[in-house]
Amino acid sequence: MKPVAPQIRIARPPTGSDVARAAGVSKSAVSRAFNGGLVSEDARARIFEAARLLKYRPSLTARSLTTNRSGLIGVAITHLDNQFYPEVIEHISDRLREEKYRLVLFVTQGATDLEPMLDELLGYRLDGIVLASSSLAAQLATECRESNVPVIMFNNIDPQGRAPGVTTDNAAGAAQIARFLLAGDHRRFAIVTGIADSSTSMERCASFRETIAAAGLPEPARVSGEYSFEGATRATLELLRGKDAPDAIFCVNDHMALAAVQAARTAGREPGRDISIVGFDNVAIAAWPAFALTTYAQPVRQMTDNMISRLLQAIDGKPLPDETVRLPGRLIVRATARRPAGVRTDEEGVDYWEG
Repeated sequence: MKPVAPQIRIARPPTGSDVARAAGVSKSAVSRAFNGGLVSEDARARIFEAARLLKYRPSLTARSLTTNRSGLIGVAITHLDNQFYPEVIEHISDRLREEKYRLVLFVTQGATDLEPMLDELLGYRLDGIVLASSSLAAQLATECRESNVPVIMFNNIDPQGRAPGVTTDNAAGAAQIARFLLAGDHRRFAIVTGIADSSTSMERCASFRETIAAAGLPEPARVSGEYSFEGATRATLELLRGKDAPDAIFCVNDHMALAAVQAARTAGREPGRDISIVGFDNVAIAAWPAFALTTYAQPVRQMTDNMISRLLQAIDGKPLPDETVRLPGRLIVRATARRPAGVRTDEEGVDYWEG
């Protein structure tokens, strides 16, 4: 390898032209070296050494103009206080990094106005978009696809089947929770639901109600927790103040179930002894001894891998069918619910129920 020219002192961020001068090559050779193009091994070594000495980093913006790819995937979620999504974002970020992509996070804060969110999403040069937001997700997906941006829904669906998605089998999970509570000899049921237009909340709520009805028991009481800790606290206290207070509460996600556990204790009822409370997600803190929440575990890693694989196929120009992939989860049994017969323990010491 020919020696690289001494380090050039410049009073600005170094450019590809500076690297080319120091390495004694053309600017196009620098571009090819950093984009995996054809360049001799000697020239490539000199280019990378010059870049190291100059502390040069190639511009992702410039690279995107050359390749027509930004290397950026947008992920839209409603809130970050729901403990399910930090874990999801971590898995998505790790998986995208393996594929040489980076994540751009959009927090919608439950906004109900489509245009500002659409303008923000499409205002970036995103190669693809993941819609994990519970607000307007289906409408956003349609608009993004009409703008030729590959999009996939995560943990929610388009009820009209216009957009692809990946989710847990919500109906199967909620039905299993209902059967679990029935097996524990519960007879008065309640559901803490999410927001009205959430497909996830609607699917879980409907399946739970159908299973209870099939057992010949009264319709479960329903109160919206609005997917918030404060809302679920109010909803639980309202349910427990009622004349026919439930002896079992199903919360359609863990974020609200954790609030319900705290609210029940405030009302003088210990979960697992005086009342059963079950969530849906199996977030990390659900296993903490202070909560020990019984919950339906979503297969986050499998969901993430499936979703990213399908989205990258769409980015590469392969057709992405407008279907929702529904993956099975598992009911994890901890201390907040009465234990019926049939609870088993796996090789890692986790209790679960498959009845």
